[in-house]
Formats: sequence, C-alpha cells, structure tokens
Amino acid sequence: MESGMAHSRTSGTIEGMKRRGVCFVISAPSGAGKSTIANALRASEPHLLHSVSVTTRQPRPGEAEGVHYHFRTMDQFEDMAAKGELLEWATVFGRGYGTPRAPVEAALAAGQDMVFDIDWQGHQQIRQALPNDVVSLFVLPPSLQELERRLTSRASDHPDEIARRMAAARDEISHWQEFDHVVINKDLDRAIFEARSILTSGRLKTGRQTGLTDFIATFGA
Repeated sequence: MESGMAHSRTSGTIEGMKRRGVCFVISAPSGAGKSTIANALRASEPHLLHSVSVTTRQPRPGEAEGVHYHFRTMDQFEDMAAKGELLEWATVFGRGYGTPRAPVEAALAAGQDMVFDIDWQGHQQIRQALPNDVVSLFVLPPSLQELERRLTSRASDHPDEIARRMAAARDEISHWQEFDHVVINKDLDRAIFEARSILTSGRLKTGRQTGLTDFIATFGA
C-alpha cells in the first residue's frame, strides 16, 4: 500500500483512526432475504457484531444464556422496557423479544458496527433511540409472485400460513419509504454486494469518522 500505510478492514479508514460504529438495520418481508443477506455480511466481516436479543421464551436444547439470547421472565422484560433498557421490543404470540440498549451503545462508541435483521417497527424504535447512528436498508423481492414462490418452495408452511405471510408482506412493503436505502433482491450475490456497499458508505460518513480532526492536524494545514 502507498507509503506503507495499513488500512482497516472494518472501517475503510486509516488503521487506528477513531470512528463511531454503524447500527445497520436490514428489514424486509418474510422470504425477501434479509436474514440471508445479514448472515452473509456477518460471515464475510468477523468484526461485524450481532446483538444478542432478550426473550421471555424458554431456552431450546443447545441454547446458552448470553450467546443465543438473554432469557428473562416477562416481569423482568417489562421492567427493562419501562426503564428504557431496550432499544426496540415487541410482544409476539405472548412472548417478549427486544434489543438491550447498553451493549449496542458501548459497541458503537468503541467503533464497532452492529447489524440487525428486524421488522419495520423495530427499525422505527431503533431510529428513534439512536437517530444519528442508524443506516437502514429495506430489501424488496423482484415481485410478489416471486415472493410467494419462495415461500411455497420452503415446503414447510401450510397454505394458510403462506397466505398470512403474504398479507403481512404487503403491509411490510408499504413502509419502504421510511428506509435510507432499498435493494431489490433478484440476484442474491448482487444484493449482498449492494448491502455491503451501503454499510461501507455509512462507515465513511464524515461525521462518523471522529478521528478526522486529529488526522488532518498531522498535515500541518
């Protein structure tokens, strides 16, 4: 590299320069590919952190506290929500799910990026809690017909469940304008490339590179 300068794989900036982390939120209707894209980013970038959620459901075989989830009672969960200790949270079929605030804020302050694959409501809550840290992406299927084909090809859901998911997809898609970026997942490799480009752009935003002032001072200008 020019002048022997090493560059950070995680930030895209000069190694050691201070940077505030990115809260990268990916949302999409079921079957559009948000989890696949998020997992691909995590696999290719080991320093991209995944938030460990809080849940009130019981641990499944092989799940460990603090690794897969933070397991809490409903009373504990509701207390955390009331105290503002969750960035986003929801109750689904009588079970609570949420994102702890403290680990996310600590990671961002340390210059570490975090990725979330959550729904549009979770995106709204995180954006409200961390308005200057969120970079959001909405993933669209190439068509509703293709989305239904993908859901059907899983061969794991009853037709009634597929119909329910399709109805939910239409509602989810109606919120696309609330997001910073939109990617149409017609080709998965291309969609992953575009998602990574969005993350890189968020990392390089001038206001996020908190060490730039000190770096520019070394130029003697």
